[in-house]
Amino acid sequence: MKRSPTVEEQEREAKKLRLLEELEDTWLPYLTPKDDEFYQQWQLKYPKLVFREADSVPEELHKEVQEAFLTLHKHGCLFRDLVRIQGKDLLTPVSRILIGNPGCTYKYLNTRLFTIPWPVNGSVANYTKDEIGAACQTFLKLNDYLQLETIQALEELTSKEKAGVDDALPVYIAPDYPRLGLGLSSDRQEEVDYKSRAAYNVTLLNFMDPQKMSYLKEEPYFGMGNMAVSWHHDENLVEKSAVAVYNYTCEGPGEESENDSQLEGRDPDTWHVGFKISWDIETPGLAIPLHQGDCYFMLDELNATHQHCVLAGSQPRFSSTHRVAEVEFEWLRQFWFQNNRYKQCTDWWYQPMTELEGHWKKMEEVTNAVLREVRREGLPVEQRRGILTAILASLTTRQNLRREWHARCQSRIARTLPVDQKPECRPYWEKDDPAMRLPFDLADIIADLRAQLLQAKP
Repeated sequence: MKRSPTVEEQEREAKKLRLLEELEDTWLPYLTPKDDEFYQQWQLKYPKLVFREADSVPEELHKEVQEAFLTLHKHGCLFRDLVRIQGKDLLTPVSRILIGNPGCTYKYLNTRLFTIPWPVNGSVANYTKDEIGAACQTFLKLNDYLQLETIQALEELTSKEKAGVDDALPVYIAPDYPRLGLGLSSDRQEEVDYKSRAAYNVTLLNFMDPQKMSYLKEEPYFGMGNMAVSWHHDENLVEKSAVAVYNYTCEGPGEESENDSQLEGRDPDTWHVGFKISWDIETPGLAIPLHQGDCYFMLDELNATHQHCVLAGSQPRFSSTHRVAEVEFEWLRQFWFQNNRYKQCTDWWYQPMTELEGHWKKMEEVTNAVLREVRREGLPVEQRRGILTAILASLTTRQNLRREWHARCQSRIARTLPVDQKPECRPYWEKDDPAMRLPFDLADIIADLRAQLLQAKP
């Protein structure tokens, strides 16, 4: 069953089409560091975007992180995700893995990822390879470092806003630039707020080799070239929380095109991150080059008011994107939809999923008991009507989700995946399964309940 786009997806698509209609055959302007007004525009329109050049990060941390990326890639821990956009199932061009606090998840484009846990006190994780465990430890170390950098950046931003001076602090911070704002906050609540906004509980690791991609989408508004990741806001994050990104482009230090200064716009051989104000056709966008070890931070509400994209270069690239993810539900089908990919790294999730499936079976038994009650002779009409109204809505939602997930697992693109990556529709059972009190397909039960509700109406 093909799912219709949500209202939010329809509104987003309508805005995109209106914007493209306004543009007709013209490109919106965008700036790179070669443009004279680049830094001024950044300061005026993108003040909550902060950049740290690679030289500001400890060299030993660079070495550990970059080795950890390569280790996870070597062991086949990163996978392209089967996502759903506008009701269509698509395979992402970028391969990913989620690492973070045990039990955390992150959902994007209707697909939920589950953390490979990094080592924390009070939780034991068994890794398939010691090297994988060491890599997870390294990303926890990077997470701690980026948390401190984010808190510092938030302090600097607040100090600058209080001073009311636009040029008090450049947002593009080189390693030798003096840090401002440290230790200036006298408000304890403000300090707590900084820490909560930087309390990164997951990092989403990304990898793509552009030379192995047969097709990449063209950036549609500015003419920035090929995109690895389209324009978007990061989804399902705690409100006003920061996002920190560590970039590892597989290049030599300082490597860039020889003719870069002669190029108009961005150098297509260099990876960039693009930024724009959402649905704004007046303000120039930014295309910021990313080199090995660079970091950038999206602070406060920047992720909500602006969109960003990743513009592909010519060399392979990794990134580690640290976020404050929300705690959410909808786990069972999402987990098995990704089949056994997590076995590649750890067995941590299988016990919680077994327990969760046990609770789900109890929910099926309770549902069956409610259905028996609503059919009981002598049940007062008003009570019967109230139960029917409540359970009909719940069962209809359950049926729609079951159909949607069954269809996603059987989609054309899902059937092209390797056996160990093919989605599994679970929980699923045949109609005559003696272990299950209710059928998988609830259509007949729902039709019967609707007929009963009509009879129960006054």
